[in-house]
Amino acid sequence: MLSREKSYCALATLVAYCLVLIAETEGFPDGAPADTCVKSRTNQPNHGAARSQSLATLPYQLTASGSQYGPGTQIQVTIHGHQDVFRGFFLQARDAQTNEWIGSWYETPNTKTIPECSSVTHADNRDKQQATFVWQAPKDRQGQVYFTGTVVKNYGTFWSSIVASAPGV
Repeated sequence: MLSREKSYCALATLVAYCLVLIAETEGFPDGAPADTCVKSRTNQPNHGAARSQSLATLPYQLTASGSQYGPGTQIQVTIHGHQDVFRGFFLQARDAQTNEWIGSWYETPNTKTIPECSSVTHADNRDKQQATFVWQAPKDRQGQVYFTGTVVKNYGTFWSSIVASAPGV
């Protein structure tokens, strides 16, 4: 009888351990929640005790095709992993003078937008080598924009406060 109880206990422990592993590898499989826009840790996911890695170790490149915008301008923004894949991202467009969220993103099958804060995030947690997005400037403004956000390698490993490089910046 005692060995049967030990077997059940071992099985229950194994199931619990597997559930924790599944939860950790899945993370936010359908992208960042809208409240990411207003969290105290700007642009950072709420992944438990995990904290952003140093930008000095960033294995990804975030680039924008430009930084100047006029009414209706479109700017392409790309995350490239070279040899490292990533699973998620959260990007915002911000006006360089006022730091306010600005413009909108085109939604594609593997992304979802958060219009409340001019953001785009992943819509699945599959491995990605590269992701490209198109940002649309407001129709009534002009100025300079910058793109900032987070790239997630896995639940516990991510880089935040990345700023895209752009020609002429």
